[in-house]
Amino acid sequence: MNLTDYVKEVSRQDFGIEFQHTASWNSRLQTTGGRFFPEDGHLDFNPKFCKKGDAGTFRKIVRHELCHYHLYYAGKGYRHGDKDFKDLLLQVNGVRYAPSIQSNTFYHYYQCESCGQVYQRKRRMNTKKYACGNCHGKLRHQNQS
Repeated sequence: MNLTDYVKEVSRQDFGIEFQHTASWNSRLQTTGGRFFPEDGHLDFNPKFCKKGDAGTFRKIVRHELCHYHLYYAGKGYRHGDKDFKDLLLQVNGVRYAPSIQSNTFYHYYQCESCGQVYQRKRRMNTKKYACGNCHGKLRHQNQS
């Protein structure tokens, strides 16, 4: 089943209203579960939430975006702060916020040779250029992840 068909099915079952536009994957979305575009009515979804394997959470994200969609075309308040949106979202059991996606971020650890202070950085840094913020001692790169 493709994404548009799935969104149409959720719309029929949970809202009783037809979804008449298209839904597509947008891998550029980072922290949001989906987006509604009022200009042309299409929906974008983050494929990372579907790949996590939790179908229930993804369905709630679809409900959230469909709340925006149906309220917009009904001429009611479709934005997050509007009472109509909050009420409909509660009624269909959608999620207010997308759950966080755990990332496998690698960290570089640096330890001061003098005072033992440990620094965690995402990017590697030049230990000849930078020193400890506490005692101005020399930093040594630790091999940890």
